[in-house]
Amino acid sequence: MAKKVKKHPDEMSFLDHLEELRWHLIRATIAVVAIGIIAFIFKETLFAVIFGPKDADFISYEILCEISKFFGAEKGCIADGEMDFVIQSRKVAGQFSAAIWTSIMAGVVLGFPYILYEFWKFISPGLYENERKTSRGFIVIASILFFLGAGFGYFVVTPLSINFLATFKISDAIQNEFDIDNYIALVRASVLASGLIFELPIIMYFLTKIGLVTPEFLRRNRKYALVIVLILAAIITPPDISTQVIVAVPIILLYEVSIFISRGVLRREKRRLKKQGLA
Repeated sequence: MAKKVKKHPDEMSFLDHLEELRWHLIRATIAVVAIGIIAFIFKETLFAVIFGPKDADFISYEILCEISKFFGAEKGCIADGEMDFVIQSRKVAGQFSAAIWTSIMAGVVLGFPYILYEFWKFISPGLYENERKTSRGFIVIASILFFLGAGFGYFVVTPLSINFLATFKISDAIQNEFDIDNYIALVRASVLASGLIFELPIIMYFLTKIGLVTPEFLRRNRKYALVIVLILAAIITPPDISTQVIVAVPIILLYEVSIFISRGVLRREKRRLKKQGLA
């Protein structure tokens, strides 16, 4: 049987590209499922991590309490030293379903570097050689940013949200008994959303490379970006100033880093054009 020779990107048809993309997606899915199976096997450890923020002695609460006091508020503190809620499963297959989907979520989070690797293998053949060289650390940097964001979501956004929702009551006659699916959805949304938000510098890098964004554009629209960041912080955090500031500050810093990265990309592009005698 003749060995199949991989075509050059310029020689590939639209259907060839779709076929190539399909195999990258298949390999990424297999990796997610494989990691998910391992996570399911060690589900006790997995759920010990998931349920960590529901305990009053979780490492983040004392730190967040001190930060809240610094801003003149104590909403980040746990009043009675314990969480006034329970997590329940009201469906026959509720816990089994939670274990399955949480394991898959763990597969996506832990397998993110490999997902990026498959994405990079798909787009890199279409790049110039110098672009591939300058983007060589893409997977490592993007993975680090994602895990930093996921950690921020787990250790900051999730505890703030749980503490607020667990202590909020419209009447003492109503007890907080959260369904396991809703609790896990809150943790999942906080972790994944924060992880993706922290990819902002990477997104700005590629937008600058294709000419959609410039440092001047980012600086000129800084005030609008600040408003968007504050709105975003208000959406993903409880409605008090201290927690919104805690969440907004890292995002603002990422925006400033994005301006620096965008400026660096344009400088390298100008040097490249100058060497080629095109500028």
